[in-house]
Amino acid sequence: MSRITTSMTSSGSSSSRVGVSATAGRLARNDTFERFARAGFVMTGIVHLLVGYIAIRLALGGEGGSADQSGAMAELARKPGGTFVLWVGAVAFVALGLWRLIESAIGSSSKPEPDSKKSLAFHRGKAFAEAVLYFVFAVSAVAFARGTGKSSGEQNAGITARLMQNTAGTIVLVLGGLVIIGVGGYYLYKGATQRFVKDLDGGAGSVARRLGTAGYLAKGTAVAGIGVLVIVATTRSEPDKASGLDGALKTLGAQPYGVFLLIAAGLGIITYGLYNFVRARHAKM
Repeated sequence: MSRITTSMTSSGSSSSRVGVSATAGRLARNDTFERFARAGFVMTGIVHLLVGYIAIRLALGGEGGSADQSGAMAELARKPGGTFVLWVGAVAFVALGLWRLIESAIGSSSKPEPDSKKSLAFHRGKAFAEAVLYFVFAVSAVAFARGTGKSSGEQNAGITARLMQNTAGTIVLVLGGLVIIGVGGYYLYKGATQRFVKDLDGGAGSVARRLGTAGYLAKGTAVAGIGVLVIVATTRSEPDKASGLDGALKTLGAQPYGVFLLIAAGLGIITYGLYNFVRARHAKM
């Protein structure tokens, strides 16, 4: 009797998983859903354009601001029609996040599955991490649209300060910094080898290749810089320096020839933003 019950339970669980996968597959094939997901790339591009603009403005001695995602959304919220764009962007970020979540669960119909289990696990894990990132962007967009958004740099510094108060937290910060450096290294590798081309359909041309190469290299350098700052701030017990992209860019600007370096970094981030417009049209979904 117990074997029959177990078998029925297992069968029901299996049917449930199949049903969920089928539902996710139908959603991924929905044209309207795909258009909203692609709009998420457009919004990502806008955010990066604004971050690059803020970085260049800081380099030229303009008014302050956070040269990161929260600063970009705050900048957008102050513009005429910016609140509406943030609400639309929040929906687009959620759609793109759901798309990546589905990809992490059942894979992509337009991309070949990796042969090895390690590669498959890596690609599924990357898709899940991207889904979380886009959901965070959506929450941030809603907060700034409602007028309750906060600087992510200040929040990062506060979390870092709390973690620095004990040994376990310090270890977590160092490991986190190493992971961030690894992510930056992956961006650099993807840009240097132009592996991002595999993520695009055949309609993307040489301009897309050049934008992607420069954009991934710039993004990778910035992300790796964040990881280095997290480790340095942790070892020196200076949580204010571990404030994410804004802190990394402002630290860069404080170096010799920092004005030129910061302008170059800003232009690189803008290039990555432009590449996201290419992804909105040509990304394999």
